[in-house]
Amino acid sequence: MINVSELSKKYETKKLSSENVDEIYNLCLTNPLYYDYCPPVVTKDSILEDLSALPPNVTMEDKYFVGFYEKGRMLAVMDLIDGYPEEKIAFIGFFMTDASVQCKGLGSAIITEVMDYLKSMNYQAIRLAWVKGNPQAEHFWLKNGFYAIKETSSNAAEHVILAEKKL
Repeated sequence: MINVSELSKKYETKKLSSENVDEIYNLCLTNPLYYDYCPPVVTKDSILEDLSALPPNVTMEDKYFVGFYEKGRMLAVMDLIDGYPEEKIAFIGFFMTDASVQCKGLGSAIITEVMDYLKSMNYQAIRLAWVKGNPQAEHFWLKNGFYAIKETSSNAAEHVILAEKKL
């Protein structure tokens, strides 16, 4: 079980719910490039769906849709799945920072803190996927030490790159 409050030492973290839809929506609107590669454009209804979307054989108890805050302002959101696709692996289903704080190391700092926490909890790896051809996503994840495992498809896109980083 993941303790959301320990995912970051630098930022306040909290598990998000339908009460946070407006905050999540406003953050997502700052990133139109993401939706060029992963349409359709975000809506409040799509966020509500994302808050409860699960991969196969996962329950809501294993899902952590987390906000990262500084001085009460949401700077990033992450959908983190515990024990998927297998025990001791966590899956990042979604990660986005507010565009106003991009290219300043904030996203990488958050990912590093999350990896450090998961490693301290004896997780073996983190997996995620990005849409093939999305240069921003590919650059970010490769820069943070993830490597492609295979090309596959998902409900988000026909061609995605499944990636992993060992902890």
